[in-house]
Amino acid sequence: VQLVESGGGTVQPGGSLRLSCAGSGFAFSSYIMSWYRQAPGKERELVATITSAGDLRNYGDSVKGRFTISRENAKNTVYLQMNSLKPEDTAVYYCNAFRRVNYWGQGTQVTVSS
Repeated sequence: VQLVESGGGTVQPGGSLRLSCAGSGFAFSSYIMSWYRQAPGKERELVATITSAGDLRNYGDSVKGRFTISRENAKNTVYLQMNSLKPEDTAVYYCNAFRRVNYWGQGTQVTVSS
C-alpha cells in the first residue's frame, strides 16, 4: 500500500497550491479519503474528508470556504485545492485512506510566508 503526496511548497499569503495524493495497492475507490495537517508543536488536525463516491465532503472550520477536496477514482488520486492561503496554514499535509484500517502518506510540506 502506498499513498504519495505531491504539490507542496512555499507560497506567499493569499496564494494557492494544489496538493495531490496518488494511492496504490488497495481498492482506492472504496476508501474514504482525507487530508490532515500537522504544524510544529501542534497535534495533527483534520483538514478535509471526501466519501468514496465523492458525493459528500467535510472541512475543518479553519479552512472552510478556502480549501476544496476532490477525487478521481479512475486515477486513484485525491486532491486538495488550497486558496487564500494564510501563514497559519503552514504545516506538513498528510493524505489518509480509511476503510476499517488507516493508511497514511509520508506528508508534504506547505509553507505560507512572505
